[in-house]
Amino acid sequence: MVQQKSDAVRINARKSDVFDIFNFKHYIGPNFYLDTGALVFDFALTEYREPLPLEDYISIISDRYPLLGEQTYESHAHLFAQVVSEVGKLDMDLHLNHWSVKPYPDFVRIGVQSLYERTTREVVYFVWDWFETISQKEDFLFDEQLVRLQRRFRQSVYGGPTVYALLRTAYEKGIPTFYLWEEGLMQYGFGKKHVRGVATTFNCDSHLDSEFTTRKDDCKAFLKTLGFPVPKGDIVVSEKKALGVAKEIGYPVAVKPVVGHKGIGVTADVQDAQELVSAYNRALAAIPEEQSTLIIVEKSIPGADFRLLCVNGKFVAATERRPASVVGDGNSTIEELIWQENRKPGRLDTPTSPMSKIQRDEAMQLYLEEQGLSLDSVIKKDRTVYLRKVANLSAGGMSINATDTVHHDNIILAQDIAQHFELTCLGIDVITKSLAESWKTSNFAILEINAAPGILMHLKPAVGESVDVPSHILETFFESGTDARIPIITFNKISVEELQETIDHILLQHPDWTIGAICRDAVFVNRSKKVFGKDYNSNVQILLRNPKLDLLIAEYNEDVLKEEGMFYQNSNMVVLDNPTETEMMLVRDVFNDSTVVIRKENDISIRRKGLIEDYTLGEDEPFTRVYLKETGTIL
Repeated sequence: MVQQKSDAVRINARKSDVFDIFNFKHYIGPNFYLDTGALVFDFALTEYREPLPLEDYISIISDRYPLLGEQTYESHAHLFAQVVSEVGKLDMDLHLNHWSVKPYPDFVRIGVQSLYERTTREVVYFVWDWFETISQKEDFLFDEQLVRLQRRFRQSVYGGPTVYALLRTAYEKGIPTFYLWEEGLMQYGFGKKHVRGVATTFNCDSHLDSEFTTRKDDCKAFLKTLGFPVPKGDIVVSEKKALGVAKEIGYPVAVKPVVGHKGIGVTADVQDAQELVSAYNRALAAIPEEQSTLIIVEKSIPGADFRLLCVNGKFVAATERRPASVVGDGNSTIEELIWQENRKPGRLDTPTSPMSKIQRDEAMQLYLEEQGLSLDSVIKKDRTVYLRKVANLSAGGMSINATDTVHHDNIILAQDIAQHFELTCLGIDVITKSLAESWKTSNFAILEINAAPGILMHLKPAVGESVDVPSHILETFFESGTDARIPIITFNKISVEELQETIDHILLQHPDWTIGAICRDAVFVNRSKKVFGKDYNSNVQILLRNPKLDLLIAEYNEDVLKEEGMFYQNSNMVVLDNPTETEMMLVRDVFNDSTVVIRKENDISIRRKGLIEDYTLGEDEPFTRVYLKETGTIL
C-alpha cells in the first residue's frame, strides 16, 4: 500500500480521519526494520476521507522544516515517516536520524529510530494529529505540543544534559551504551570492558573522595592545609554566630549551606547584618531535613565566577559563569524583558540548549530591591541589569568559554588539586577577576570542589567555542568503540549441546576466560548453567553486565528477532544455518573485519576480512566443524 485506501478494519482512526496508525512495537536494539533501537508501527489510509495531494502537506510542513520541502516523497507514508523522524529530534538536535518504510498489501510499516519509547510514541501521535489538521485545513498548536514533548523527554532517564551528552558521544564513537534500570546507572561498554556511572560519576571513582567533596567545610580546610588559596571564614550553626563571624572577617561576605549543589541557598556579596539574616535563612531553607544545620560564612572575594574542569587529573576546560541578566529597551518592564529573554532559542531549557530559562524567586526580588528595582521597573535602553548575585546556570545564568585564556599557573593549580582526588571528573569553582592572571599574584580564591560536575556549560557555552568534554571523559576509559567491546559470536540456530561444544572449544584455547552463552533453551557462564529468565534480551543484558565476561555467544532466531529484536549492535562472527529472510539481518549488523559463515543446505559460504570462500559440505562433515574452525579468526 503506497497511495491506495485499504478495506482493512480501522484500529485507531476516527471517522473524520484520513490516516490510521496502529500496531506499535518498540525494539531496544537492532531489528528487521532498522539497525538501531526503533519504534515500529503500521500506517494506512482510511476509507473515510481522501487525503490531500502530497504537495499540500509538504507546503505546510516545510514552513516549519524547510529542508523537508526540498525533497521528494514516494507516498504519504514516506512523508509521514520523515516528518516523525524530524519532529523526534524535538528541536534539540537529538541524534535520531534513521527511519524506514516497508510496504505490505494493506498498509505500510514504518520504523523510526527511538531512544525513549514513551516520547517517540507521543511524537507519532503528534505528527498524526498534525497531518489530520492539515487534511481538514485547521490550525495546529505546534509549539505548545512540542514543549510538552520536550518536557516529557527531559523527565526520562536520558533527558539530563550531562547524561544525554555522554550518551550521544558514546553513540557517535560506537561505544555500546544502555541503561541499568535496577541500579539507576548507565553502562558504557560490554563485559570486562564496561564502566557504569550516573552523569559524571563512575563506579571506578572513590566513594570516599566523592563524599568528601560534599563536606565543604572539611574540603576547604584540606585545601588550606595544602597551601591552596581559600577565602577566610567559618562554619556556623546559628544566626547569632553568623553575625559574629561576619563582623570578625568583615563585610562583604558569602553565605552558603555546607551541603548543597547548583548554588541553591548561596548568597554572595552580603553587605550588612540585615542582608546576612536573609542570606542565613535562605541557606537554612536549602538544607535537607536529615542534614545538620551547618552554614558557611566566608569573605566575599570580588571578581567573576569560574569553573575549572579536570578529567582524569588533567585540565580540559574553563567556563566563566555570569548571573542571569536582561538588557533594557527603554519600554519594557523587567518582567517583560525576562519573558522575552526566555523565548529565545538559546533558552529552550533542553538537554542541548546552552541556557536555562530565567527563574523568578525570592532571591531575585531581593536583589532587585537592593538595586532600587522591581519586576515592574522599566529599564532604559542598553542598560544591563543583573537579576541575582549568584551565577547559577540552572536559574538562567550565562556560560562563557574561558579555556584558552587560563594562565599556566592556574592550570597547574587545578591539576595539583585533582591529583588528590580519585575521581574521573572534578570541577573546581573559583572566583577571580581574570583567569589570565596567575593565582599567585591576583585576588584568587577556591570556592568549592565538585565531584559530579555538569558538562553542558563547556559543551554548549552561551558564548564561545565548544569544548568536547564528553569525548575527554569517555576516552579515559576507551580509546575507541572497539576498546569498549568484547568479542561476540551470534548464531541464528544452535542447540544446547552445540553451545556447550562451542564453549569448550574456546576454553581449550583460553582456559582463563569467562564466556557467557545463551540459546533459546539455556544460559551458561562457562560450563555453569544459570537461571533463564522469560525475557530473552534481559538474559543477554545480564551476561553483558558481567564485569568478568571475556566473550559472548548468543542465538537470535527469527522468533526472538521479530518479538524483541537484538540487544546489541554488531557481531564479530555470525553463523547462519539455513537462515530465514528475517535472520539474514544478522549479517547486516557486523564489522568490516567480521567473519560470516552461512550454510544453505550443504552449500557453505565463508566471508572473512573481505574475502569470500564457497564450498560444499562433505557427506559426513558436521557444520560445527566449519564454524568452530573459524572462531580462531576473531579470538
